[in-house]
Amino acid sequence: MADQRDHGVAPVLVLGLGNLLLKDDGVGLELLKRLEPDFVDDPRVEFVDGGTQGLALAPYLPNRCAMLILDAVALGTEPGDVHHLPDARSTPATRSTTAHEGNASELLAAATLIGECPETVALVGIEPDDVSTGIGLTERVQSALPRALKLAKDTLGTLIQPE
Repeated sequence: MADQRDHGVAPVLVLGLGNLLLKDDGVGLELLKRLEPDFVDDPRVEFVDGGTQGLALAPYLPNRCAMLILDAVALGTEPGDVHHLPDARSTPATRSTTAHEGNASELLAAATLIGECPETVALVGIEPDDVSTGIGLTERVQSALPRALKLAKDTLGTLIQPE
């Protein structure tokens, strides 16, 4: 813990990913917005709206002990399913085919390659229903937000080290 404080970096990074202009792809940013108020005064946590920045987010990763990624997670299950990957570092990297797809796995792969990936990386997300152009989440994803938010809070609670 002292290492993170010496560098002026919160030990835990919460990274919201997504594109608000592609309907359900924005769910990670919505989760970030809802989660942050519960931890806003906790110096052990930093919240970052990563949007669609992909590899440009690499400078946020050094000197962290843990990271929680919030994102739309397309695993081919039913839209609105809540996904939890407690060890997202072991998720295989995929190449992006859109402005956002694959950014989390590419970011983790690059950070691991250069030795800057946090030791613990968890991911919480929701299976999207529609990622076409448009603003706002679909009903199925919107209805899953409370379950995903609870899971994100619980996960973040386990990632924060006692002071």
